Amino acid sequence: QVQLVESGGGLVQPGGSLRLACEAPGFRLDDYAIAWFRQAPGEERKGISCISNDDGTAYYSDSARGRFTISRDKTKYTVYLQMKSLKREDTGVYDCGATWGIVGGAHWSRESVYDYWGQGTQVTVSS
Repeated sequence: QVQLVESGGGLVQPGGSLRLACEAPGFRLDDYAIAWFRQAPGEERKGISCISNDDGTAYYSDSARGRFTISRDKTKYTVYLQMKSLKREDTGVYDCGATWGIVGGAHWSRESVYDYWGQGTQVTVSS
């Protein structure tokens, strides 16, 4: 059973940056497609970014593209989401999901694709 753990959230001013981390102690994540989702108050959970497990392709939501970068570290135990130029609307609980399956551009943002989830980390963008 893969248990995902997120970290790196916090309070940041608009325009600031945060780096979120998703890891699974004892498991190499390079065999899994990993996605970040955000749950904002009063809104549906939304797919923010995904890194595939076949060729490392990165996918982004329209709001994240150009500001966020998803990556895997060299040890393959951690997936990062570097967030820059943060906006108030980026506020929410960010959690990561993982799946063995091959994830493509057509469905990476669907929650049902992912088999394992973490507990989430709160990101608050406020002045």
